Amino acid sequence: MSQSATGAFDALFHENRKFPPSSEVTAHGNISDPAIYEQARQDPEAFWDARAREQIDWFHPWNQILDWKPPFAKWFIGGTLNASYNCVDRHAHGTRANKPAIIFEGEPGDQRVITYAQLLEEVTLAAAMLRHLGVQKGDKVAIYLPMIPEAVISMLACARIGAPHTVVFGGFSPDSLADRINDCGANFVITADGGWRRGKVVPLKDNADEAMAKTDHVKRCVVVRRVGDAAAIHMDPDRDIWWHDAEAQTRAAGTTDCPPEQLDSEHPLFILYTSGSTGKPKGILHTTGGYMVQTSLTHKWVFDLKENDVFWCTADVGWVTGHSYIVYGPLANGATCVLFEGTPDYPDKDRFWSMIAKHKVTIFYTAPTAIRSFMRWGDEFPARHDLTSLRLIGTVGEPINPEAWIWYHQTIGGSRCPIVDTWWQTETGGIMISPIASLTTTKPGSATFPFPGIDADIVDEQGDSVPLGGGGYLIVRKPWPSMLRTIWGDDERYKQTYWSRFENIYFAGDGCKRDAEGYYWLLGRVDDVLNVSAHRIGTAELESALVSHPKVAEAAVIGIPDEITGQAIAAFVTVRSGIVADDALAQELRAHVAKAIGPIARPKVLRFTAELPKTRSGKIMRRLLRDVAEGRVTGDTTTLTDPSVLAEIRSQYEATEG
Repeated sequence: MSQSATGAFDALFHENRKFPPSSEVTAHGNISDPAIYEQARQDPEAFWDARAREQIDWFHPWNQILDWKPPFAKWFIGGTLNASYNCVDRHAHGTRANKPAIIFEGEPGDQRVITYAQLLEEVTLAAAMLRHLGVQKGDKVAIYLPMIPEAVISMLACARIGAPHTVVFGGFSPDSLADRINDCGANFVITADGGWRRGKVVPLKDNADEAMAKTDHVKRCVVVRRVGDAAAIHMDPDRDIWWHDAEAQTRAAGTTDCPPEQLDSEHPLFILYTSGSTGKPKGILHTTGGYMVQTSLTHKWVFDLKENDVFWCTADVGWVTGHSYIVYGPLANGATCVLFEGTPDYPDKDRFWSMIAKHKVTIFYTAPTAIRSFMRWGDEFPARHDLTSLRLIGTVGEPINPEAWIWYHQTIGGSRCPIVDTWWQTETGGIMISPIASLTTTKPGSATFPFPGIDADIVDEQGDSVPLGGGGYLIVRKPWPSMLRTIWGDDERYKQTYWSRFENIYFAGDGCKRDAEGYYWLLGRVDDVLNVSAHRIGTAELESALVSHPKVAEAAVIGIPDEITGQAIAAFVTVRSGIVADDALAQELRAHVAKAIGPIARPKVLRFTAELPKTRSGKIMRRLLRDVAEGRVTGDTTTLTDPSVLAEIRSQYEATEG
């Protein structure tokens, strides 16, 4: 699968550089015995049973580890717990009471440090406030907030009272918000007057008003005052209430006490929407027990978390990465987490490095797309700041090409920090394939091996495991604790989407290769495969070939219609700082790809662009590039970091083609 006729694909992904963990990292690692992999393989249920007892506080133990009726799983049956209690109370009542839980920095530079004791107070009051407004166990709450502490507090408050939340990314349009409210039947909305984005206000409340006009079942809307322009905000007196006023009313009513609900292990924790091939978003349902076990364990082991670490995951809480590795995993482990409202390039392109130096971040977790942007901007921006506090760095969201991995290792990690390249999805809930910092020898560009207790494999069209050195479809054979339970309200779609390609086997939708040593190399979505003259070529290998050129920072590849070959390759390329993008370089890059993969892979079209269209989570929107290349009306651009990027690419493309 996803292999060119030349076989040069193998050469592209044959990476000989290796980076073993240092003896010090191994000696002090949270997990230091490689035998754990075989123990977990031999008895995965016993493995997860032991981890659940270590990681999570339970009100009542379970009487059955797993109930598996393909494709439906239940974990830790009969056990009761509360995610909010595990993330807040047990730390606030212990030695971590005065330890910072959240270090917040807003885009304008405002800062706030919240200890675990303070977080308990705020979460308890927010949960009591929601109850006072009528939220009951089982009610769905839509959260549409910027990256501010109230976003985390709202999630934990919902978890405290057993009200499943659906967090909607603040960059989504009113229609997208309305679709999600209507699909899950949310009766309550939490939003803000606005949020800061590159010095401008994002009108969240206005967007929420427009969304709520398209639904008839929102009872109350709580509004956080973030940007402070209260006079300009429309407030429906029968529906809307300011957060601070709602808390004041709760205090006045004497109803601030709100102990955590003792919830069944399979009680819904949240519904998070991800894009679907039909255009209708899929509401991914995650429940409480198994999700908390796996996210907290993977956070502790993969990142080798220590008590004094300052952990910064740069994702938005509107995405699953923010759920699992800003909120539930880290806080369950009593970590100190950085929460940042802004972007990496405002007010200048050193904002991330400034924050790492200022807050003494020790673990940094970001997306390969962001890393390639950093490369393009130039080494002078990280060079302005002292990054020696870092001891471990990670990547998430898509495969990372080897050259970006090396740049990240050398320029950001100072050639001393282990890199954990993690693969997982909204659907998996937690990390599935990744190095364990204290155990794994890494290779640039490889996510290495499945996490202990995860039965992943690579199979061919018939579902048979491919030998070492082969490629195919990435699957998971057995259930895992943090797996999605269904698509909200649509069990049949759940079966068809994830379990129909191979019987009783989870198909991730991604292609993958396993090298001669068993290392996994993620290749991106299998639908991101081009068919050029009957040869199947993956966009991941094409993009990796382009970015391996020393003058290239980022690349996005799409297929365009071609009368002769069926599909032809179109590449959009951004160059590194100081490089002149001209016709000579374009020819050089075409030849470079042809040499790396084969003549069949030479791009027919190569366009230079200052930026690529990306979502805030860092994903390149290739479908929008296809719209541009094929002259179609551009699809929804509301999730883009900067919609003007696409307009510039369109005008450039049309001018060249014209």
